[in-house]
Amino acid sequence: LYKENKIDKPVKISYNGLMNNSTTLIKKLVLLIGDFLILEISLILTLLIRYRNEFNFDFNSEIWQLHFLPFIFVYLFWIIIFYIHNLYELKTAVNKSNFYQTLIRAYLFSAGLTVLIFYFIPQLLITPKTNLFLNIIISFGLIYLWRNLFNKTLKSSRLLSNVAIIGINKESLNLAEQIISHPQLGYKLVAFIDKDNCESNEINLPQSIKIINNLSSLKSIIEQEKIEQLIITSDIHKADDLQKTLLDCIPLKVAFVDLPTFYEVVIGKIPLTTINQIWLLENITTHKKVYYEFFKKIFDFTLGCVVLVPSIIIAPLIAIAIKIGSKGPIIFKQKRTGKNRKAFLAMKFRSMYINAEKHGPKWAQKDDPRVTPVGKFLRKSRLDEIPQLINIIRGEMSFVGPRPERPEFVQELEKEIPFYRQRLLVKPGLTGWAQIEGPAYGGSKKETLEKLQYDLYYIKNYSLFLDLSIILKTINIVLKFRGQ
Repeated sequence: LYKENKIDKPVKISYNGLMNNSTTLIKKLVLLIGDFLILEISLILTLLIRYRNEFNFDFNSEIWQLHFLPFIFVYLFWIIIFYIHNLYELKTAVNKSNFYQTLIRAYLFSAGLTVLIFYFIPQLLITPKTNLFLNIIISFGLIYLWRNLFNKTLKSSRLLSNVAIIGINKESLNLAEQIISHPQLGYKLVAFIDKDNCESNEINLPQSIKIINNLSSLKSIIEQEKIEQLIITSDIHKADDLQKTLLDCIPLKVAFVDLPTFYEVVIGKIPLTTINQIWLLENITTHKKVYYEFFKKIFDFTLGCVVLVPSIIIAPLIAIAIKIGSKGPIIFKQKRTGKNRKAFLAMKFRSMYINAEKHGPKWAQKDDPRVTPVGKFLRKSRLDEIPQLINIIRGEMSFVGPRPERPEFVQELEKEIPFYRQRLLVKPGLTGWAQIEGPAYGGSKKETLEKLQYDLYYIKNYSLFLDLSIILKTINIVLKFRGQ
């Protein structure tokens, strides 16, 4: 197209974007507001049962005023606990045993902490005590029914957006698998347009998904299958036939979305094999977030000081345990590469035997024999990272960011993994998107490549809200003893 117009460089095509991107946010808000309303209804039912002869719906009544404010704080606290347990992620909204186990665990944790707080802080005491226990039972029953209904509704065909993928490769097949296995995200894959005529044995998809080998039939397929979004894997600037076909489809009001964008929204990472330097220039920018950087510095310093105070109380116990468990120093210091390749000494409580790397640097791995028994506990609970609060207060690290890597590994990985150096555009973090979403260990080049895709997602989308979300989800990892 640009050749015909004698333009020296490709025309930048503006995609219509994800039709369901805002819908996803709306669904999450509906879920959150629904939880809160259900909890408030459970309070009304509790008061009706306990004070059936006295309670009325006059919200100025003494009974209502006695319970309303305390339970508002209780419910807000519960919703935070639900969020920490990923109960507001649409991927988990499936009526299966794992979901109900998570819901029950979150509810028991919320209820248990609430009982402890209200029974051991007299100023917050709810009288009579039976009201709190009765409300816990009623609210759980209502939340259980509400979540069951919500999860079923998400998978309703009326709420799904029909999509088709143009081009078959590893990433598009991976994306197809995610769409098929997670219909609650709001998408239904109805067709693959195989313009490159891949061998049939390369494609392993349900029979309900059509494989189209002819671009000329794309327009009729869109009309027949009521396709709302087309996911494009190819560089359309280099495919004149694809450009012409897509231009003919514009009157059908279908949305055109490039694979990296759709992949990012559905899976939460950036597919490295489908991006290039131009994509990085357009998407990885730091100069536009000056205010974010300013507030993040204040946030890191303030939270670092606040968390350091209670950490000092348990630090002597950890130090004694390390000394009893094995010989060597209490604090382990190691050079790491920070923002813009600036080196710094990262500090941790020692979790390995001394001389663990006498034969040279090695990747961390699952069930690492170099880790001491005490070190295993410290890593699982992430207590070994307490000294890194000093690195955060100094400004060498942040609470949230890519994992700080060793210079030896950075030099090696930069040569073998494309765009690896881009993760050094931001401060390394105590936790991060890759740490909570990616593979458990970055103990190989394959897993490092996987984690890099999550790091690039964070660098492209970082914000104070995302940082707070990552911190809350890290609490879930700590509670489950899933630290590395």
